[in-house]
Amino acid sequence: MKVLEIYQSRQGEGLWTGKPSVFVRFLGCRLRCRFCDSVYARGNDEDDGLGADLTPDEIAGRVMLLPTAHIVLTGGEPMLSPEIVELTKLLKDHDCQITIETSGTIFQPVVCDLMSISPKLSNSLPIHDEPSVIRQHDQDRARPEVVQELVLRYYCQLKFVIDTREDLSETEEYLSHFHGIEPSQVLLMPQAVDVETMNEKMHWIEHFCSVKGYRYCPRMQLVWYGNQRKS
Repeated sequence: MKVLEIYQSRQGEGLWTGKPSVFVRFLGCRLRCRFCDSVYARGNDEDDGLGADLTPDEIAGRVMLLPTAHIVLTGGEPMLSPEIVELTKLLKDHDCQITIETSGTIFQPVVCDLMSISPKLSNSLPIHDEPSVIRQHDQDRARPEVVQELVLRYYCQLKFVIDTREDLSETEEYLSHFHGIEPSQVLLMPQAVDVETMNEKMHWIEHFCSVKGYRYCPRMQLVWYGNQRKS
């Protein structure tokens, strides 16, 4: 498994915001989101020198050296590797609490305590890339059958990045195709790379959440660390 970094911090987004956590960031993602906050973890054919090739046993061993029981498997896209299943079983054998952060485009029968799904709306299109890249991203970004399977199998949160008010209606349209999703599992997060922009969008997103029963999801890592890589 290609691991880019393993580090200790605290969860900045979602239902378990503030929880001390060990992050395992995997290299590689099929998507090319316009607002990706971990571009360095996307990977491509020229990235042979990036990351470390580690077995599930090696990853679990390194994680166990760090003093926290909550493990966040993130990326990139952690569900790309079939070995993610073995890794989650090993971590659970060590009594770890596991969050998996995924785009919801790949299913693996993993073990986890929270499946954090980030469905990609049309605002994710990489509009400044080549037309072929835009088309491929648009084709790959939605796998409703995968999201439905994850929702039925796991305790989930669905975290949507909201850039403009138009994204709110698209979120509603997206959710209308699924069953088994409670409003409290839906988190709306402002697209922002600084606290000022996040706060500007907060008010109308919070209002929409209060009407619909959704949760407003701030990006607390911007407050704690600013727009910088935390590792």
